[in-house]
Amino acid sequence: MNISIQDPDLPVVRLLPKAEARAIRHGFPWVYANELVTDRRTRNLTPGTIARLEDAGRVVMGVVAVNPHSKIICRVLDRDPDAVIDEDWFKSRIAYALAHRERLYDAPFYRLVHAEADGLPGVVIDRFGDVAVVQPNAAWADLLIAPLVAALQSVTGVQTVILNGTGRARGLEGLDERTEVIAGMAPDGPLPVPMNGATYMADVMGGQKTGLFYDQRPNHAFVAGLAKDARVLDVFAHVGGFGLAALAHGAASALAVDGSEPALALAAQGAQAMGADARFATRKGDAFDTLAALADERETFDIVICDPPAFAPSKQALDAGLRAYERVARLAAPLVAEGGYLVLCSCSHAADLTKFRNASSRGIGRAGRRGQIIHTGFAGPDHPLMPHLAESGYLKAVIYRL
Repeated sequence: MNISIQDPDLPVVRLLPKAEARAIRHGFPWVYANELVTDRRTRNLTPGTIARLEDAGRVVMGVVAVNPHSKIICRVLDRDPDAVIDEDWFKSRIAYALAHRERLYDAPFYRLVHAEADGLPGVVIDRFGDVAVVQPNAAWADLLIAPLVAALQSVTGVQTVILNGTGRARGLEGLDERTEVIAGMAPDGPLPVPMNGATYMADVMGGQKTGLFYDQRPNHAFVAGLAKDARVLDVFAHVGGFGLAALAHGAASALAVDGSEPALALAAQGAQAMGADARFATRKGDAFDTLAALADERETFDIVICDPPAFAPSKQALDAGLRAYERVARLAAPLVAEGGYLVLCSCSHAADLTKFRNASSRGIGRAGRRGQIIHTGFAGPDHPLMPHLAESGYLKAVIYRL
């Protein structure tokens, strides 16, 4: 799809005088619906249309993707007014992202593209060896999936590309949910993924998100460094993230708690694949109920990890989310042996580090415990943070010694 803003037929969208044109010029990647002139022509554009953006004085600011049905009405694709959004353009962006990951990791298992921070707004690509899972969470990427995938295969050599069109972000863009193989053959089962000395099983066709969370890799590693001979409790374990890493580094035992039976089955397969199944156990149930039940059973652990889903996915949900994080800390703290470690995580971008840390510390105090913060962790370097966009720095892990 060769589109240049020099094409006289290319649509033009224009900022309102009150819009923050300076912020966009300095790198902010979005234009909100209340910042754009939304006449009938703009409102009738097909979601994902490539257009040129002008400021209120009609000065061209770059090439954008437009979705008149989204609060984020424009996503900046390129500040070069002559940019052509085609397969070669995608190749350039993906090659730049790949060069960084190949410096970081000696095996092709990582987040290859982290949306705006890698210059592909709304696009997430996770790589699992010869398989890549693409999440086109913005309308423009959904519309241009063919050249995106062709470029991905050309640059990386991956054989299989799976489109994972699920999740809240697509709903906000007005996109449907679907999962399909768009290149190559579907894997015949979960894929083994080596990470931090452990083996994880990723269900790339039916698992949560892309099948595995790479973002916690450095936090898994830090906790694993504390784990020799430790009894470990991994709550909201998914496919065994913290627990399996701890076992790989000499933990005496790990108990994984999750509400999903399929996720726990994958965790058990990972433990078996790495020869640690004798030290690994699972417990299916609601995390809050299970934490309370373990306290009633007078169980204690040397390391307790709680890595819940986003309790505060938006500003509107922030207060309720912070109460939930406080409750997690209050229920988990009594399970930590004296001198043990409590690892509390949040993937809610609406809850910044200070708010999350304060809520967690309140919960620990309400449980009658006191602790030191010994480490604060974030997403790994394959999840780069865009300085202009706070949402790209969503993950926090605060580690206490109680």
